[in-house]
Amino acid sequence: MITAMRRLALIVMAWFIVAGCAQAGGTCQGKFPNPITDICWSCAFPLTIGGIRLFSMDQEDTSNPGGPICACSDPPKIGVSTGFWEPVRQVDVTRTPWCLVSLDGLQMNPGFDAPAGTVGVQDDTTKYSFYQVHWYTNPLLYWLEVLLDNSCLEKGQFDIAYLTEIDPLWDDDELNLIINPDAFLFGNPIAQAACAADCVAATAGFSTNTLYWCAGCQGSLYPLNGHVQAHVGGVQASSLLAQRMTAKMHREMLIWAASGDAGQCGYYPQPLMDKTNYKYQMLYPVPQTEKINGKCCQPFGRTTAIWGAGKQIPYIGEDFAYLIFRKRNCCAGAIGF
Repeated sequence: MITAMRRLALIVMAWFIVAGCAQAGGTCQGKFPNPITDICWSCAFPLTIGGIRLFSMDQEDTSNPGGPICACSDPPKIGVSTGFWEPVRQVDVTRTPWCLVSLDGLQMNPGFDAPAGTVGVQDDTTKYSFYQVHWYTNPLLYWLEVLLDNSCLEKGQFDIAYLTEIDPLWDDDELNLIINPDAFLFGNPIAQAACAADCVAATAGFSTNTLYWCAGCQGSLYPLNGHVQAHVGGVQASSLLAQRMTAKMHREMLIWAASGDAGQCGYYPQPLMDKTNYKYQMLYPVPQTEKINGKCCQPFGRTTAIWGAGKQIPYIGEDFAYLIFRKRNCCAGAIGF
């Protein structure tokens, strides 16, 4: 407990240092998230141990391994099956290239330009948009040591892991086909109409992986780039791009899965993202900590119509930041042999 409090104190100190030192430039706006007041901590639940749900907090969950005892071979160990939702990644969705929303609106200047974000109107009067996205590693539970033992938590530190400004695939539909050739299969009205069923599923619970090209109520998960062809609003479009970026990281093997029986003993590659393994919450411009129906985060694909109301603010709140929770199953409290 003392160690956890020390780590929490260090994080709070770092928050004040970054908040005091980072200067917003131009239209770049943002905020470094406060780990105490800006995080929807109930999203880490339910917590299951040995197949028994100990803490639910009235949160959604996916299935967990049934048996209470688990065993791993590399390294050899025996333990107890556990399940929880781990905050592991953070995402900026911004109109301003090189604007680090999650770092208090720090404007980088690498010396070369990148495509700027835009929201426009198409010939049929519907809107389209383009945003840049930044991907951070942020294993909060490992920093704080507040849940289970360290062997079940992703280790690391808060860091910038990916910037789409330097990714030529992010702004080019044709180049994007290198990693996303299956986008050809679903760029038709019939495939897109099927996403309505995914919207219904995500609003009632979790998206369905059968419709893996859909992002629930946010629209089409494909192509895996920054162009949103059906822009309804900033919250909807940024939520879609947070999901696309997660799927893109899976496709490029830059994030692995950690759930189910296969995740008990470690992480495993999953090039086709399992949408039911993720929940997310807004961090900026309005930290999503106020509960609606007992929840302050949501699975991928759930409609933004309710929780997203009032979350986009002209000028100071048209860029966004999100915290992503990933489902984790683990063989905890292990005894080596």
